[in-house]
Amino acid sequence: MTVTPQTAADSNQSAASAKGVTSGVVSEDEAGIRVDRWFKRHYPSLALSHLAKICRKGEVRVDGKRVETSTRLEAGQKIRVPPLKIEAPAAPSVRRQTPEEARALREMTLFEDKDVLVLNKPFGLAVQGGSGTKHHIDGMLEAMGSSFNRPVLVHRLDRDTSGVLLIAKSRRMAADLGEIFRSRQAKKTYWALVEGAPKPTQGRVSLYLSKGLGMEQSRGGGRDLERMRVAKHGEADAQHSLTYYATVDKSAPRCAWLSMRPLTGRTHQLRAHAEAIGHPIFGDPKYGHRPQDDVRRRDPLRALPEQLDRKLHLLARRLVLPHPKGGVLDVTAPLPEHMKKTWDLFGFNIDQDDPIDSAPDA
Repeated sequence: MTVTPQTAADSNQSAASAKGVTSGVVSEDEAGIRVDRWFKRHYPSLALSHLAKICRKGEVRVDGKRVETSTRLEAGQKIRVPPLKIEAPAAPSVRRQTPEEARALREMTLFEDKDVLVLNKPFGLAVQGGSGTKHHIDGMLEAMGSSFNRPVLVHRLDRDTSGVLLIAKSRRMAADLGEIFRSRQAKKTYWALVEGAPKPTQGRVSLYLSKGLGMEQSRGGGRDLERMRVAKHGEADAQHSLTYYATVDKSAPRCAWLSMRPLTGRTHQLRAHAEAIGHPIFGDPKYGHRPQDDVRRRDPLRALPEQLDRKLHLLARRLVLPHPKGGVLDVTAPLPEHMKKTWDLFGFNIDQDDPIDSAPDA
């Protein structure tokens, strides 16, 4: 059976658990959305904390497999829905977009047509909400319409990563764009300032990544589930990741300007790959950041200038992909202010040729 969306009229589903196990099928216009978004769409009164719990216990399954709340869905997949603790539905409310949010979105807009919106996401602004995060782009988009008819995030950027962010203006367009991303037709170029100068100057990083430090690596004996680690092929939850990189310019031996093209889209992929090759992204507190005071004491020639802003130096510079309605979408984001100051300090010329443009597409 296909689960239909719950409405305020579903008063028979109160705080008591829904009876029995049911199933739902992912429709075409739901392709590409996360598990938590699917449940929110069909069960708006379901507490996300309860959903996270039943996902951890393996009670929610997609095509028979365990999933996380962040797992993305494909059209036609069958979702096992266990008995749910449904809260009594509250009176529906619509949050209207504030003038400040409207102005912020206008200032972030790099490109817009009737089907897509491309934003220049600033440093420090979250893409989605989470624990303690109330101000985020997804919330700003939600205020632009109902949960069934509003702009939809096509991909994600970390809170401290700046640059190009693609938004679909309908779920059908989100599904089409999601397929373009999954089939690797989208070319993503990132710019980063890394510590040291990589050798070779161009290369590929092909690794398996898994969430969380190993038990023996974590200080507290637990797992840092917000950090990716290098894993072995065949290890539980390990996913293959592939990135091409090229040095655009450098101030050896202190740092280098890398252009990076991820062929896969794993969490923190570029940050983990930069650390893996021994050249972490400057300003990254999570992946191998070298305290510059220590570097300055041990090898002053390798130390970066003290006036550099310690913010993460990672920019989603350019996105090129076929537009589902025809033609090519090609959007470039400017350097954020903290990276612009760094580029000026080292005399890096943003107009020079980017060698990553000749990297393989797959």
